[in-house]
Amino acid sequence: MSETLFVVKIGGNVIDSPDALHAFLKDFAMVKGHKILIHGGGKIATKIGDQLGVQSKYINGRRITDDDTIDIVTMVYGGLVNKKIVAQLQALQTNAIGLTGADANMIPATKRPLKLINGESVDFGWVGDVDHSRFESQNLKLLIGAGFTPVFAPLTHDGQGHILNTNADTIASTLAVGLSSLYHVRLIYCFEKKGVLEDVNNDDSVIRNINKEKYQQLLAENKLFEGILPKIDNAFDAINAGVKEVLIGHAADLVKNTTEATEGTLITR
Repeated sequence: MSETLFVVKIGGNVIDSPDALHAFLKDFAMVKGHKILIHGGGKIATKIGDQLGVQSKYINGRRITDDDTIDIVTMVYGGLVNKKIVAQLQALQTNAIGLTGADANMIPATKRPLKLINGESVDFGWVGDVDHSRFESQNLKLLIGAGFTPVFAPLTHDGQGHILNTNADTIASTLAVGLSSLYHVRLIYCFEKKGVLEDVNNDDSVIRNINKEKYQQLLAENKLFEGILPKIDNAFDAINAGVKEVLIGHAADLVKNTTEATEGTLITR
C-alpha cells in the first residue's frame, strides 16, 4: 500500500491577506504525513510592480510576462512570498524548504508559443507551459523522504537559463501526477469558496462529487463560473494521469479535507 501524499495548492485572496494566510498555514502545519505546498502570487506582484513603475499587462485575464515583469514575479513569488511562507511554517514546527521548478531541475517547462487570440498573434512572454512527462520525481522524493516539506513558488525554467512564470494550479497538477506512481496522492485546491458551486451567487450550493459525465452535464447547462474551469480541467488532467483524487474546497477546511469526511468538491475518475 502506497503512503499518502497531500499536494496542496493555495492562492487567490488567501495569499493577499496576511491573517488568512497565517490561519491557513497553521492548519497546513497540522496535516499529518507527507505534504507539499504550492502557492500562487496573488496581487502582490502587481502591487510591487506598480511601486517600481512596471505596469501589469493582461490579455483575456492572463498576464503578459515581459522582461521587466519576469524580474518582478521572480523576486515576489520566488523570494518575498515563498520565504515568508517558509519562515512561518518553520515557526509552526514544519521543516519547510522553498523551491521553484528550476531548483534541482524539478519542473522543466517550455516557453509558451505565440497564441492566436481574436485574430491577433499574442506573445505572452516568459510564460511556461509544463509537460507532465518531463517531470523528474526522484529528487523531490529524496527531500520528502528526508522529512522536508517542499513549498513551491509558481516558477519553472526552460533549460536555457530563463525563469518562466507558470500557472500555480498547473504546477500543483504536474507535481501530483509526477508523484502518483510513488504515493497515493490527493491533490487539494484551496481557495476562498467552499467548492465548485452550482450557483455562483450561493456559497452553499456546493457540488459534492464530480466525475467526467457530471462535468459534461454542468458545462452543457452553463452552471460553472469561468474562474473555476481551469481548476476542474487541471483536476481531470491529474485524474486521467493517475492521481487518485482531487478536492476543491475552502482554505479553512484543509484539515478536514485530508480525511475521509471531506467538505468541498471531490473529483474522481
